[in-house]
Formats: sequence, structure tokens, C-alpha cells
Amino acid sequence: MSNQIKRSGSCLCGGVRFEVAGEPLRVGLCHCKDCRKTSGSAFHAYAVWPLHAFETTGITSSYGARSFCPTCGSRVPYIGEDEAEVTIGSLDIAPTEGLVPGYELWIGRRESWLQAMPGARQFEHDRIADDSAAGGEVGGEPQQRSA
Repeated sequence: MSNQIKRSGSCLCGGVRFEVAGEPLRVGLCHCKDCRKTSGSAFHAYAVWPLHAFETTGITSSYGARSFCPTCGSRVPYIGEDEAEVTIGSLDIAPTEGLVPGYELWIGRRESWLQAMPGARQFEHDRIADDSAAGGEVGGEPQQRSA
């Protein structure tokens, strides 16, 4: 993690802190019901880093694949087998620089008052899991969730 850009973040109370180094593998927006409910917003914005570029401290709890701070309830990064999904809103510096969504998921649930992200790939459902560049076609069948 030497000369790479580093970004830090935390939950609302600061009990869970994290840092990511380098550029993310991908950045996306999700309009699915689960992301809307857990974020309390019309969509969920996140960036995904390789697990080796992620460090964290603090105690977390989870509900399904969602992690949160047990003290303040804030969403905190989801840790997968080899990736960490960070909600962009949990980063310390805002607005974020260089974290522009390259794709959108569950676009059929996107609010009518929101426009598609210019240049972003559009997915009817989940991103195709084996496509690290977030490629795919609109109207495809639902795939295994891989934000």
C-alpha cells in the first residue's frame, strides 16, 4: 500500500474504521429492493476492492450478506471471499474523487426521476458474476449476486 491512493471510512459512531488502497475493481449503483431497504435511499452506491487492499478495525454484526456496526447501525463494508464492498457514503472524504459508477443493477426498480448514469452499463438484474469489467446485456436473466 505504498504510493497508491488510500481512502478511509467509518461507521457513524467511528467504532468501525477501514481503509482501502489503490483503485477499486468496479464501482456501481444498485436499485434492488434489498439495497434500497438497507440504505434507506432510492439506490445504493458502492465500490469493490480486492480483499488484499482492504484493512479494518472494530466489531461488526451481520444480517445475511450485510454488515453493520452493532452500536450505531451504520452499514459497513461487506467482506467476501476475495473482495470488500464499500458503500461510497461511508468514506470520510466527500465528494469522492475517481469513484464513478460503471454500471447500474436492477434498473427496472430505478426511480422515474433518476436518469441512467451516462456511459454506465445497465443490467435488468444482477451483474454477471464472471465479468469483472461489469459488462453484460440489458434484459438478461437474473444471475448470482456479485456487486
